[in-house]
Amino acid sequence: MPQLTANHLKDRLVKRLIIDRGIEVSDATNKDMYYALSYIVNDEIMPNWFKTNKSYGEKQAKQVYYLSMEFLIGRLLESNLLNCGMLDVAKEALEELGFHSEFVFAEERDAGLGNGGLGRLAACFLDSLASLHYPGHGYGIRYRYGLFEQRIIHGNQVELPDYWLKDSYPWETRKEEEAVVIQFHGKVHMFKRNDGSLEFKYENTDKVLAVPYDIPVVGYKNEVVNTLRLWSAEPVLEQNAEAMEENREFYRDLDHQHSIEQISGFLYPDDSNYEGKELRLKQQYFLVSSSIQNILKKFKKGHRLPVSRLSEKVVIQINDTHPSLAIPEMMRILMDEERLDWDTAWEVTTKVFAYTNHTTLSEALETWPQEMLQNLLPRIYMIIDEINERFCKSIWFNYEELRDKIPELAIIAHGRVHMARLAIVGSFSVNGVARIHTEILKKKEMRDFYSLFPEKFNNKTNGITHRRWLLQANPKLADVITEVIGPQWIKRPKQLISLLKYSNDKALLEKFNRVKHENKKALANYIHQHTGILVDDQSIFDVQIKRLHEYKRQLLNIFHVIYLYNELKENPNQDMTPHTFIFGAKAAPSYYVAKEVIKLINTVASIVNYDKDIQGKLKVIFLENYNVSLAEKIIPAADISEQISTASKEASGTGNMKMMMNGAITLGTMDGANIEIHDLVGDSNIFIFGLTADEVLHYYQNGGYNARDIYNTDDRVKRILDQLNQGEFGKHDIEFKDIFYNILYHNDPYFVLKDFEPYLETHELAERAYRDRLTWLNMSVTNIAYSGKFSSDQTIREYATDIWKIKQV
Repeated sequence: MPQLTANHLKDRLVKRLIIDRGIEVSDATNKDMYYALSYIVNDEIMPNWFKTNKSYGEKQAKQVYYLSMEFLIGRLLESNLLNCGMLDVAKEALEELGFHSEFVFAEERDAGLGNGGLGRLAACFLDSLASLHYPGHGYGIRYRYGLFEQRIIHGNQVELPDYWLKDSYPWETRKEEEAVVIQFHGKVHMFKRNDGSLEFKYENTDKVLAVPYDIPVVGYKNEVVNTLRLWSAEPVLEQNAEAMEENREFYRDLDHQHSIEQISGFLYPDDSNYEGKELRLKQQYFLVSSSIQNILKKFKKGHRLPVSRLSEKVVIQINDTHPSLAIPEMMRILMDEERLDWDTAWEVTTKVFAYTNHTTLSEALETWPQEMLQNLLPRIYMIIDEINERFCKSIWFNYEELRDKIPELAIIAHGRVHMARLAIVGSFSVNGVARIHTEILKKKEMRDFYSLFPEKFNNKTNGITHRRWLLQANPKLADVITEVIGPQWIKRPKQLISLLKYSNDKALLEKFNRVKHENKKALANYIHQHTGILVDDQSIFDVQIKRLHEYKRQLLNIFHVIYLYNELKENPNQDMTPHTFIFGAKAAPSYYVAKEVIKLINTVASIVNYDKDIQGKLKVIFLENYNVSLAEKIIPAADISEQISTASKEASGTGNMKMMMNGAITLGTMDGANIEIHDLVGDSNIFIFGLTADEVLHYYQNGGYNARDIYNTDDRVKRILDQLNQGEFGKHDIEFKDIFYNILYHNDPYFVLKDFEPYLETHELAERAYRDRLTWLNMSVTNIAYSGKFSSDQTIREYATDIWKIKQV
């Protein structure tokens, strides 16, 4: 990118304000300046965006397309400035014009395109693809409303609309000329062609227009700009003069238009009723049909090859099961429009698709009611039914030992269509996202599929982009690292390992300590501004930020807080290092237990934070509306990274990697990528506790654990549960009875009580280590040094080499 001076950029900003906003600098707001600067960055990006796409075409490059229901990209202005090499100049220019860059950047709303780790992973992967010169693009949905905007009112989560597109979004470009039509419902008629092949025609279908909006994905200082294409649902405009004459038809058209716009209206609509479930299914087919149509159109335009050779130039990665309908959709187009026979179409399809599994939770492995799919997508259902029939026959005739397992392997079984099974059967690669996760898939959750297709299964441990999560989120730490080991780590993050040579250097450790303290002060100020709570920036910042789910065990964390509070109430003068427990989490709107845990955390906070008896030794902070931008504030300040999921439940985790990269010490179970972090840093640089995955699976399969035994024998546990049951932490005596009963009457399915004592003991070890500042800082630097292994650059190289077979261009 051309190098700009601050003076040059100031001149351009002044002109953009006049041309685009009609104002002078003296009258401009932070929002005005945000748009002016964004337009200038776009001017720098656009030529390289065009050149990148042209280069891929000229070089006939094989390209990867990443299909995902979520892309949690966060704010883009600061990120794009960084990747264009303009960030420092922009900050200088803004300061000289009288603006603070932090406030200007804060005018951008987080794009409401994701929920949690799945969407953030997809965003990190796109960043790494572009930064490593790989031809790779994303396909998603342009949701008008994000998941929801969370507010905490009287301790309860309240969901408000997240209308992130209320103001114009400067990074998107509408490509109306590339819109495609999607069809739902209707009837399918089958005919025989003259050559004996079958032809399918559709009638009375509901047509929806998918209009693409493209967002540039800017590589780090390399002039590569890939694309994130998002589809927006709009009505197909078919003028019918006679119908328009009657208001009755007019209002019906308005209702129909509204129902169409709902397809790209909300991220994860409520699926507690039939209509909500059908809308989710519509969304998934809308994404895959528009994307597959577009991919095939690009292939035919850019390559002089028959579609039977599609896999030579195209690979499609399915991010979790949500886009699994891409497999039958590809079959539909290849057979019905390209006129390939079944066997050829199936060979092409199974060479193109790769599937990433993200969960071992059986309830999270998607299934759809057979009748719903048949009604909404009749042709797609016919294809899935045929795939299933052929697959089951192949088992019956070729794998006698698995005949009894056919109902557990069938894609259609017991009135449900199983999407993970479809994804496995229809793809050439199935990968887990951490070593233990992949082993659990192979040995337990998908054992029979592994026996059928051992060559498909492989592991690709998740990663994070260090450019966003260290270089951008924690620039002071990045500067210290560069000062010590040079800037090479920015492009080759594994070189962070060079920090190990300095892990006992007291002068360097003091610099790291100073940076961490500055970050903690900044977060403490943010907490005070947004909650009114004063926290001790010298206290241990103990952080758990992630989606609220029972298996992630925020409940175990808050039980520990209650225990500490009980101890301090009995002995306020005990020697305890002050603790600040920081939570950030959203619960799905219909997930009652998760919302009760949020309510409990906030109720405990309202008691603990104002109790003068405990002398400020304990604070509990729940920061509402957790998102990417908030994570960028919290993570650099974290001392302890809570990664305490029930072993075997967390596929990988990426928050553990982000906090490790910023010098926090992991306190967690041997689950997900925690195991790989442990293997790198060793016992002395991580705090591990609790049941192992094998022990958890043994209890699930064989029983032998009784939560009531712990309740009856551990006074600490009994006291906490009784406090919930008897109303000590609520205004009414029934306030948290549901948590009490959920633990004891469902036998503590996530082993909160079983892991409680080792969790307490491990926290005491962590507190002792924190008091020895040199030891703690050594642990912190050691974690940063090894964190380069978890850069998404490394992960993408493994995908590119082992699965996608694509080359850097």
